[in-house]
Amino acid sequence: MYKRDYSGWLKHYDFILMDIISVFLAMFFARWIYLGKPVHSLMYASITIVLVLLDAMILVMFNSMHNVMHRGYAVEFAMTFRHTLILYSILALLLFASKASQSYSRVTIFLSAILYFLFSYISRVVWKRFFIQSGRAKPKKNMILICSESNVERVLSKSEEGLARARFVGVVLTNRNGEGEQICGLPIVANLKNAADYICREWIDEVFFYQEKLSELDAGITDPPFVSASGEELPEERADNPGENFENGTVATLLEQCRLMALPIHIRVPLVGLSDKSFLEKVNGFNVVTFTANYASPLQLFLKRLMDIAGGLIGSLVALLVVIIVGPIIKKQSPGPVIFKQERIGQNGKHFKIYKIRSMYMDADERKKEFTEQNRVSDGMMFKLEFDPRIIGNKILPDGTRKTGIGEFIRSYSLDELPQFWNVLKSEMSIVGTRPPTVDEWEKYQYRHRARLSFKPGITGMWQVSGRSNITDFEEVVRLDTEYIERWSLGLDIRLILKTVKSIFTKDGAM
Repeated sequence: MYKRDYSGWLKHYDFILMDIISVFLAMFFARWIYLGKPVHSLMYASITIVLVLLDAMILVMFNSMHNVMHRGYAVEFAMTFRHTLILYSILALLLFASKASQSYSRVTIFLSAILYFLFSYISRVVWKRFFIQSGRAKPKKNMILICSESNVERVLSKSEEGLARARFVGVVLTNRNGEGEQICGLPIVANLKNAADYICREWIDEVFFYQEKLSELDAGITDPPFVSASGEELPEERADNPGENFENGTVATLLEQCRLMALPIHIRVPLVGLSDKSFLEKVNGFNVVTFTANYASPLQLFLKRLMDIAGGLIGSLVALLVVIIVGPIIKKQSPGPVIFKQERIGQNGKHFKIYKIRSMYMDADERKKEFTEQNRVSDGMMFKLEFDPRIIGNKILPDGTRKTGIGEFIRSYSLDELPQFWNVLKSEMSIVGTRPPTVDEWEKYQYRHRARLSFKPGITGMWQVSGRSNITDFEEVVRLDTEYIERWSLGLDIRLILKTVKSIFTKDGAM
């Protein structure tokens, strides 16, 4: 899921909030300084509220925070002084017009104007410095740069240090094959022919195309979605596996391959014909068109994360109680750890350890090859057995009767998934998302399969509530996960959570 930044005045809501706080502090300390002690007055409380409303109105109408992160000390000083002058001039006019000027101390108003200017200016300067320093320290998204050799230095120099939303981790040159070399301190990680394979296998969050000619790109953005590099529609029999039928070595080809992987694509130049999931924004100093499968506002992602934290805390407590109850039974029937850890692939190829209550014998992974022929998913992209003898307590008796035990019980009610709420608290997973593949499954992915990785993996999701044990076609899993990504909303998450609860109690699709 791509996080779209706020635009307009709301982009700097933090500075606006600090400015409003400065108004309160200015009036409070002005009264304190003038009278020698803090005084609570309904009259001055009302004028403070008026100042706050005026301040918010001026900030929005005059767009006072425009380009605030790029203003130097002198410019910020002038902009703060200008804002203070406008604010208190309007206040003076209102007091004069309402004939209330005699009711308020002129000294208090004047002092509050001076204090407001100081508080506002200092808070802006300090917050900008803190924001830039924390921006340098915190991890950024990994982005691949696609451009010609002559433009690499220009792109890197224009990317604002400390304010860049993503860090370039590699370059793919469009004018020559420099794979293995370095340019401007960045490795040339691939060439145009194998760049898609590299992106598919590595932790890459976004791709930045810096091109000078529209003709290099427009051949890759056409409709229908499965096209050759020249823009011609692929025959129907070739559309099943478009990633392997492209004409190699063109920017248009790579662009289409990245689109199949549902990666956010930033293009420097304006394009036509993009879907409604495209928008203009600034990335590393450049105006670009961003094309993505779906996007969310910071507020939407904040609410989703809030929901994950609340659910993660409750789920982790439930998981602890379940482990206390079933843990001794598991250890008795199959000695070993109760909690099973396995490496999985998360959002955009990031590796992480998933936690589950162990429902299989300790040698389950080693025995997996024994049952390859019984795998219900014929293409091997997932592993599912009709009756899995690797599950604790599962046995086939001499008369052919199938006997189940504690492991099957745990899986039937999805109790084995409960420790994943700890992954949710660690922000490696979400309550609702796509299924995180194992490493061996991920290594078989084609470009269109990687689309599932564009969203944070979840404990439950679209395909889980669609009867997961009955779905044996991996392409159907991809379709359902892709549909979830394209349709995502907080309301959809809530509906899927409710369906999951229902399916757990009915054991519908559990396996």
